[in-house]
This record gives sequence, C-alpha cells and structure tokens, in this order.
Amino acid sequence: MIVALFEDEKYGNFSPLTHTRPVFELRSGMLSLRERAQRTFHDHRIVLFARDYLSPILRKKVRVPVNRLDVLDDGVLMVNGALSVNKRTREFVQKKLAKNVVLAQRENVVLAHVDEKIARRELSQPVSRLTLKRLKKECRLLRTKDTLLLMEFLWDLVNNSASLIKDDFASIKGGESAGTIDDRAAVNGEMKDVFVGARSFVEAFVTLDARGGPIYIGEGCVVQSGSRISGPAHIGDQTIIASGLVREGCSIGRACRVGGELEETVIQGFTNKYHTSFIGHSYIGEWVNIGAATTNSNLKNTYGPVHVEVMGKRINTHHAKVGSFIGDHAKTSIGTQIYTGIKIGVASHVHGFVTENVPSFTIWAKHLGAKPVELRLESALETQKRVLARRGLKQTREDIELLKEVFRITAVERRRAGVVRGRFEL
Repeated sequence: MIVALFEDEKYGNFSPLTHTRPVFELRSGMLSLRERAQRTFHDHRIVLFARDYLSPILRKKVRVPVNRLDVLDDGVLMVNGALSVNKRTREFVQKKLAKNVVLAQRENVVLAHVDEKIARRELSQPVSRLTLKRLKKECRLLRTKDTLLLMEFLWDLVNNSASLIKDDFASIKGGESAGTIDDRAAVNGEMKDVFVGARSFVEAFVTLDARGGPIYIGEGCVVQSGSRISGPAHIGDQTIIASGLVREGCSIGRACRVGGELEETVIQGFTNKYHTSFIGHSYIGEWVNIGAATTNSNLKNTYGPVHVEVMGKRINTHHAKVGSFIGDHAKTSIGTQIYTGIKIGVASHVHGFVTENVPSFTIWAKHLGAKPVELRLESALETQKRVLARRGLKQTREDIELLKEVFRITAVERRRAGVVRGRFEL
C-alpha cells in the first residue's frame, strides 16, 4: 500500500509558517507531522503531495517521492497532512478502512483508502471540499468527531505538543542515555524519564525536572549551568540552552540557541533566542532571530479567550493562553513587545510594540512613528546568505527561489496592510 500525505485547502490556516513549508512539515511534539506518519507506516512507501513551488526545497530535504503520481498503485491510503498519525490511526485503517472508504471530519478528508484511478485524479489537484463531494459518490463515507487528532490551526500544534512529547518519548527513546549529566546537576523525578543523546553535556547546577513529563535532549547539545528544563520537553540535536528556563510543553528543533524563559512553545529549528526575555504559547519558524529583551504576551488582561486573524477572519481560539506565530527568517529588535495572538510574516523585521499582524517582507515600527516599509527582496536574500553561513551552510538555488516565490505571493498581504516601498527610517 502507498501512503500519500497531502495538503488540503486549509493550509492557509497555518500561515505564515506554511508560506515556506507544507502543513505536514510543521512540528508538534518531538516530530513533524510527516515524521510521525513515516514512523507509523514505516513498512509502507510514503509519497508527498504539496504545492508546486514547495516541491524543490522539499525534495532536497526528504528522501521520498514528491508530487509523483506515477508511483501510485492500486492501493493508496490518502492521509491528510494535518493529521497527527499514531498507532490508533493505523489500527483504524486496518479495521475500518477497506478499499474505497473515506473518513471525513466535518468537510475535511482525513483518510481515504482508494484505488489508483481515484488517487491519481484527486492528488493531481488541490484537495478541497469538492474532493469530498466526489469521493462520496464513489466511496463509502465514514465520519468522525474526536477519534483522530486533526490539526486545524497553529495553536493546535502548540497546545497538543506536550501530550505528543509524552507519546513520542515512549516510542523514540530506545536505550539508555549516551550523553553526560554532570554529577552536580539535579534530576527531579525518575531517570528513566530523562534521555540525553550522544555527545551532549548537561553542565553542573542544571535542574532537569521530569516529574510532570519526560525530557528528551538530542545529540550534540549543551545545557549550560543555571538552566532549568521542565518536562514534557524536547531539545533537538545540536541545540544550546544558554542558562535558560525551559518550561513544560516546549519542543525546540535542531540547532537552536535558547536562553531566557520559554513556555509551551514550538520552535521549528535553526532559531536564536539567546537573551533574557519571555516567549510563551507560541510557534516560531526557522532562521528566526529573537532580539534581546523581546517578549510576547500570551494572556489578555481580561483572562478571556484570545482571537486570532486567520485568512482574513477573526477566529475565537477558545483558549485563554495564546502567544505569537512567527514565520521563517523574521527578526525582532531589542526590546520588542509582541501582543497576544499576533502573527509576524516571513523575513519581516519588527521594532517596538507590535499590536497588529505584520505582513511578510515588512519592516514594522508603527509604534515608533514609522510607516511600514517593504523589505527589499535583495536585502532578504543577502541576509539569508549571511545567516546560513554563520552555521556553516551555503545558500542554495532552492533557498533563493523559495524566498522569491514567497515574496511574490505575499505582495497582497503588504498591499492590504498599507506597506509602502522606499527607505526605512526612524
């Protein structure tokens, strides 16, 4: 059986993070949604279907076919890329999803076990509500409310991360820790709930508190003296915790630099938050730099539910704690203050108080008296080149073309927000 992960029309619900990646490359828990699906269906061939402009960068990252209809055969399991796949998903497929059966949640196609003809037709175009209408005519329809975990918004990835870390830890941990924990570090809870990867070092006077959940520290990491990590927590490979307070529910991707306070936050990877500050209940992309003393609000003064703008509509999250959502390559200046539920777009630079959503490729300092100015594409590309070089990486043609395309498709965001062209001055 071929397992085909696809994006549906709701990928925009996860912007600005999905400007630069498919939905299934988003992280929640210790893994991306794709990685979790691959582990669950490890004995099946995986094929990925995403927006065309994302396919070149995706092909360089993964070792599976991308947008390849020709590899489909007579048994295809279509899997919504926003689904957090687990053993329960596999059991559901085995027990209830015979050939030509589709599982829907509201108007979303969640899973569909179809023949080659149907799979080729539906995966050759964006999956939408029309897909479900067509499938209903040819397949037996099953409906589910809460059986499976389908992410709908960015805050779903944040809010489910803690429980997914627990699940992932149980399946990924494997054997004993290969790294080193200094004898003068403190471990609260059971050692079986703490894993430190090879070539990682937890320095003296660090506290690892696993009483509330497991702590996974990947390979080649350093946790510096004075840090406290509370589980459930995941620290990706080659990440440095610089005397930081990493509170429960945090999932930090590969090669990050984290200091200050972090609470229930997902960081995709390659991001710097080195300095004293607070970031809570947020989702941060890759290659983001959080300036010194940058802080976000994750709670309204009224303690009421936070509303977030999604695809032009204000959505009630039904959560009292919601932070900010920051796209790849964004930068915050020193002392930036980000209000509750704010989105900051790809490659944008923000200064001062940020009380409105910031479009991609925008220099934003409204509360310091400046008009929002478009960041020149050439400047964004040069900055990307410099930042990658600092980590020993070379900017590729795929990196350049991706940013060029995101710049093009986000022009409408800037126009609607009144972003002007010209020289930024304070």
